[in-house]
Amino acid sequence: MKTFTETNLTAFEFWSGAKDNASKLTDEQLNDVDNILQDCYPDGMSETELNDIFWFDFDTVLEWIGLEECDKCGEIHVRGELCECEEEQE
Repeated sequence: MKTFTETNLTAFEFWSGAKDNASKLTDEQLNDVDNILQDCYPDGMSETELNDIFWFDFDTVLEWIGLEECDKCGEIHVRGELCECEEEQE
């Protein structure tokens, strides 16, 4: 039996790699992603689908909210700007 529950991303219990990725975002950023997902998936999605987006498509999630992950240090920063670790090298 399938069941769906309505929840906010700040309260969602991610697992595996998605949990690590989601923890990199602030509540405000998670709320922004939540709004985008509601527009993209008006009929909702399963918990597994949501978790998989954060686990395997985290770059896309970040892109939606104008962010990217630094390849060198893993920090999240504004897309198109230098990460703090890159600024220190200059």
